[in-house]
Amino acid sequence: MSEPQASRSLGRSIGALLLGAFVAIILSIGTDAAMHATGVFPSLGQPMASSLFLVATVYRSAYGVLSSYVTARFAPNRPMGHALVGGVLGLVAATVGAVATWNRGPALGPHWYPISLMVTALPCAWVGGKLRANQLRGTPAGS
Repeated sequence: MSEPQASRSLGRSIGALLLGAFVAIILSIGTDAAMHATGVFPSLGQPMASSLFLVATVYRSAYGVLSSYVTARFAPNRPMGHALVGGVLGLVAATVGAVATWNRGPALGPHWYPISLMVTALPCAWVGGKLRANQLRGTPAGS
């Protein structure tokens, strides 16, 4: 690969990763805001039941799969590799979040919540990458 092609490929790789992260962040923040606005989640700063953190874990996992698919879809090559790099970045972000909020009070949630985000980051990335890989091969998603 020539230097201009390699530079362009690197730029597209970074763009794919940023786009995937943007999708996850916007959907997560938007859903959080909607859940607070509709009264499903309590007002900001108020403690939330563990069951509501479970709801948040489920939709954040779904968004993790979707954002990894988007990363893989727009990657210039090696879609699974790009999806997994995005998953590692998600794992790092979840770990930083866990450390930052660990003993900051009940309004920021139970300890299992940030751990669940850390544990699900890579499996969700793999599923998103696998969906794109299957699509490229023309195989059904369940195969």
